[in-house]
Amino acid sequence: MPHDPAARWLLANAAGGLLTRLERVQAFGLHIPAVPAAGVSAAAQFAVEHYLADGRRELHGLVRDYLGWLDTPAGRAASSAEAQRRWVLLRLRFQRVLTQFDIFADALNQRSEHEYGVRLAGLDVLAADALQLPGQVYEPPPVIVYLDRGSGAAIRRARTRLPGGGENPVAIIRVPRERMVGSGIGSSLVHEVGHQAAALLDLVASSKLALRAAQASDPVNALEWEIWLRWISEIVADLWAVAKLGVGALLGLMVVVSLPRPFMFRLRLDDPHPLPWLRVKLVAAMGDALYPHPHWRQLTVLWQELYPLDGLTERDRAALVRLEAHLPWFVTLLLEHKPPKLGGRRLKEALSVQECHPAELRARFDGWRTNPRAIAMTRPAMAFAVLGQAVASGRIRPEAEARLADRLLRDWALRRALTYPQHQFPRLRQCRCEPRQAAAQESFPSRWREDNVERQWQYAAV
Repeated sequence: MPHDPAARWLLANAAGGLLTRLERVQAFGLHIPAVPAAGVSAAAQFAVEHYLADGRRELHGLVRDYLGWLDTPAGRAASSAEAQRRWVLLRLRFQRVLTQFDIFADALNQRSEHEYGVRLAGLDVLAADALQLPGQVYEPPPVIVYLDRGSGAAIRRARTRLPGGGENPVAIIRVPRERMVGSGIGSSLVHEVGHQAAALLDLVASSKLALRAAQASDPVNALEWEIWLRWISEIVADLWAVAKLGVGALLGLMVVVSLPRPFMFRLRLDDPHPLPWLRVKLVAAMGDALYPHPHWRQLTVLWQELYPLDGLTERDRAALVRLEAHLPWFVTLLLEHKPPKLGGRRLKEALSVQECHPAELRARFDGWRTNPRAIAMTRPAMAFAVLGQAVASGRIRPEAEARLADRLLRDWALRRALTYPQHQFPRLRQCRCEPRQAAAQESFPSRWREDNVERQWQYAAV
């Protein structure tokens, strides 16, 4: 039966209410106060604002179409139940847009927090740098970092489905507040960056194929290969972190996974994370394969002293001993793996960086002491690798490390805020400062030579 006037009145009012609410969903740039240095990157702001604007525009059109449909002959002839059904679907679409708005709002609202907003902007820069891979293998997406409670970090990867539909335009990384001290935050952050990089390289899928092949050719150790296969998504993220940060990634991981003994040895194949006791040894083995040095073995021995196998059942002890003994074969297979998107290069060749070898990091730290301006010339991920190596070598106190890390984050945030791409400001190309604007397009080290944004710090921390 055609719907009665009361039903039409009720539904039209409800749809009008959606339009009113939709008009109040404004662009983040209009209602989130923050100093320029605390803002997200221009690419991230552009991607988020345009994604949400497209959603609002689509929803506005759907509401208008619905109101117009109510006045058409077909709408007047439709039953009240049919009109209600269409309204409910429209309302669900509206809630989807608001849910996606809140996802980004949670990440962006913190930029107005005193001190933390600027540090988060610095972490954006660190994450973006850690996502880079020589050779332009992929196009890295913009990154936004925010804080939350808890002890673990997490990522909502770019180009994945958002709740309710739609493709996420940026990578959103959540890091715990308790980790915002010193260079240890880099370990959690770059691990999550590793998840994004692995997705861009299809690294998990190709690694699984290699593990399946190894399992088929080595039936004696089939169980060990199966366990590595279950954990491979987290392992490749750990590999990315240790490749970018060196021993600093291991030190940060040791802090994060230091748990009561009952949680350290719990072997669960439904958990994508390796059990903490073995995970530290695995990261140390990968680090030693990339950047050989005695400190990997020293930290492994220390970890064994902190968490001895005493008190475990014979079955659990035997399982851990077998997995630890199988580590060298697994690490070799992983680092020798050639993902198709790397064009025939091995992971070890693509990820290892000569400057991340311990001797190189120590030499760079010595250079910081003699020339503090060299600190500002160091790429973000490399700077945190240098700090991690200094901590591992006992060459910097925790208080000094924390102060220096904070200064680096603030400096990176400020430099990004003061660097403008030419294509966004075409008139600047005709001004006298054209050489400086061109330099802004270069890589971080050369960009940071700009005198107009050079900060005269007293690096007493070093």
